[in-house]
Amino acid sequence: MNARWVALVAALAAPAWGAQDVAELALESEHPVEGIAQGNLSGLAWCGDGLWAVSDREDDRLYRLDASETVWQAEAEQFELPPVPNTGLSWGVRMRAAITGLVRGGEMDFEGLSCDSLGNRYLVSEAHAAVLRVNPAGTAEWLNLPDSLVRQARASGMLLQFNAMFEGITVDPEANRLWLAAEHSRRGLMVMHRKQSVWQCTGGCVLLAEGGSEPPPPAMAESDQPRRFSGLAFHMDKLFTLEPVSNRICRRNPASGDSELCWSYAATALADGRRYDTPFGNAEALWVDAEGAWIGVDNNGLTRADGETRPVVWRFAAPKGGWGAKQ
Repeated sequence: MNARWVALVAALAAPAWGAQDVAELALESEHPVEGIAQGNLSGLAWCGDGLWAVSDREDDRLYRLDASETVWQAEAEQFELPPVPNTGLSWGVRMRAAITGLVRGGEMDFEGLSCDSLGNRYLVSEAHAAVLRVNPAGTAEWLNLPDSLVRQARASGMLLQFNAMFEGITVDPEANRLWLAAEHSRRGLMVMHRKQSVWQCTGGCVLLAEGGSEPPPPAMAESDQPRRFSGLAFHMDKLFTLEPVSNRICRRNPASGDSELCWSYAATALADGRRYDTPFGNAEALWVDAEGAWIGVDNNGLTRADGETRPVVWRFAAPKGGWGAKQ
């Protein structure tokens, strides 16, 4: 066997984490969040002059985060929720979502938040596979999404399981393109283009659909888990996905969904005092800017090893060379 084949076999046989080492992001600050009544911080977005959040347990409000102190205070902005459109999900999925919402709160199960340059906020409902836009005046309306969106997603193996639906959303500053991330089993990315007030699948909505599992970081000492997206952001014409199994942020091509480069936040998330008694990563919200990234942690009612019971937001510095760094 020649040297080229030896090298290839060695690469294929290498442990997944050793073969995919990535740079570690530097934590700049950590901020517990007070004032989100039901907790469960599930989305972050910078809108205007401040950072906003959404909870998946509340259907009628957003939160502006007062960042003047180390512990942030969430200030609620309420809106009136319009009737939910029928997006083509199966009757069984819709009924399970309705029952779960009655039991735990949050029938819409808002799982992501984004903002355009005009200050409009965009929330994705996991329970209904629908997108709500809330303008700066607080008026809410459901976007007119293409009828084929859910059908194409399901044909690609996504949106087939309850509580494994759309988990992330982002728009470009002009709100001409909108991306959605399906969570897991299979996870994927979808894109739509706006023509006036109508959103269209231009050449198909599905960019990426993938199944399979991956190992968590060695410090977790857990078995492989389904590949998962939990947050989505857009910055400098690139997509950024939050991937909580591997504790990474990955930069992706917005036209294909292909992964280009990843950065790890595992050293922060897996520090002894920050762990939760769960095998799953708790990072649920992502916003990326030139100076760094905000990651929101949904504690899901759990107490952290150091006793922290509130949702937490981390601020990471941008990687050396910036988010546009070459491989």
